[in-house]
Amino acid sequence: MVQVEGEGAYDDKQWHDWYGDKERGVLIDSGDFNGLNYKDAVAAVAKLLEGKGLGELKTTWRLRDWGVSRQRYWGTPIPIIHCEDCGPQPVPEKDLPVVLPQDLVPDGSGNPLVKSEAFHAGVVCPCCGKPARRETDTMDTFVDSSWYFMRYCDAKNSEKMVADGADYWMPMDQYIGGIEHAILHLLYARFWTKVMRDLGLVKVDEPFTKLLTQGMVLNHIYSRRTAKGAKEYFWPKDVEHVFDESGKIIGAKLKNAVDSADGMLPVGTAIDYEGVGTMSKSKNNGIDPQELIEKYGADTARLYTMFTAPPELTLEWNDSAVEGSYRFLRRVYNFGAKLSAPEFEAARAKATARNGVAGVSFGKEAKALRLEVHTVLKQVDYDYQRMQYNTVVSGAMKMINALEDFKALDSEGGREAVVECFGILLRALYPATPHIAHVLWIELGYAKAQGELLDTAWPEVDPQALVQDEIELMLQVNGKLRGSIHVAAQADKATIEAAALANEEYQKFAEGRAPKKIIVVPGRLVNVVV
Repeated sequence: MVQVEGEGAYDDKQWHDWYGDKERGVLIDSGDFNGLNYKDAVAAVAKLLEGKGLGELKTTWRLRDWGVSRQRYWGTPIPIIHCEDCGPQPVPEKDLPVVLPQDLVPDGSGNPLVKSEAFHAGVVCPCCGKPARRETDTMDTFVDSSWYFMRYCDAKNSEKMVADGADYWMPMDQYIGGIEHAILHLLYARFWTKVMRDLGLVKVDEPFTKLLTQGMVLNHIYSRRTAKGAKEYFWPKDVEHVFDESGKIIGAKLKNAVDSADGMLPVGTAIDYEGVGTMSKSKNNGIDPQELIEKYGADTARLYTMFTAPPELTLEWNDSAVEGSYRFLRRVYNFGAKLSAPEFEAARAKATARNGVAGVSFGKEAKALRLEVHTVLKQVDYDYQRMQYNTVVSGAMKMINALEDFKALDSEGGREAVVECFGILLRALYPATPHIAHVLWIELGYAKAQGELLDTAWPEVDPQALVQDEIELMLQVNGKLRGSIHVAAQADKATIEAAALANEEYQKFAEGRAPKKIIVVPGRLVNVVV
């Protein structure tokens, strides 16, 4: 227990603010620690525990106090009643919850709850019964966001704050937030969960299973000093760079006339270039998603942000790279338009069926296409699970490259393989670019056979597609790459050696010399030493 001189006796029935006074308070009724202040008491207790081998003085986390009150209308009401005689008193449980008035409009003159007579009407002190007033501060919005996700687990239950659905859904599988969340909301949510656990409201100790802290989006920053010395910032769309002879950025100038604190600035006005920094509304270097969507479509905006950098790293905005994402999606759409031609009608009927390409025979070329696409699908599936979306998009680009390069449409199973592989591409792209994938899925008949893209099964790697009848081995002569050979996938060492010696490239560089040694690295290469 603690005592502060001049504050009266310690009372375990009612809280007094001086209980938390770490400057004046000293311990009482604490044996050998009587009379010690906060700092000395902590050191003495730590020393005692260390001497007994029970612990040591160690800072495990420097968590600052959380001031939860805010002087504003929006937020959770603080259930306290202020009485002139009895002081602050908690609202009786039977009168909870305290509900905010719905007709208040913040007008910039301060917290409207202070002036609202309706908010305080009929309020009496729960101790003495005299007229009183409610607390007008509201809680930090983090108080609500620290547990609302558990309310979602059983949102329609009107009897409990957190109902039985939380037992099924919690803990949450994934938490995604910026670095500022890792030191603010994440800590608050963990603290709130542990309080609710101690109260018996939930059964989990931690609210989240996995954490992903995404990187920041960066863009160029442009500014100038006004005549009065203030700094004003300019939108990147109104500015162009000034380069030196080596192509290095040395400054910037306006390419559009801009209204400023000094009046209208004409085209060509010199602007300070501050380099690249985090996108910020205050620095006018953000990108309006709506402008991007109107010009390129939402899918392009989504694809660009996913492809440019891994989610945990910073992303430097580049308008020309957005164009690249747009061109890729045009390639996908144009290839889909190609498959809508009558010559693919029979292949679409087979390959889009629920049993897929089961029963379809594939020639050498079609097998090679399926091998490439299913191999990429295996990697894409893994990358989605580890949230590496940039390599997911890279895998989709490999798929469209393989499809565009496939020329053996008239080979056995050629068209069916193309339709199957394009369906895989659409499903792989759907989480990233849902609009174009949805349209092509319907127009090409996949939806009619397999259902809406939202409900259809995720593509699975076909083990048979990964089986190779023939493999390619690099051919080296004296350790230098000279070509390649193709052999059966199950070819033994003798067969591989014979194929290498019969190869024209080997014979050209061997110049008639007999081989001294042949080294075979299974599945990779064969090296002939002459």
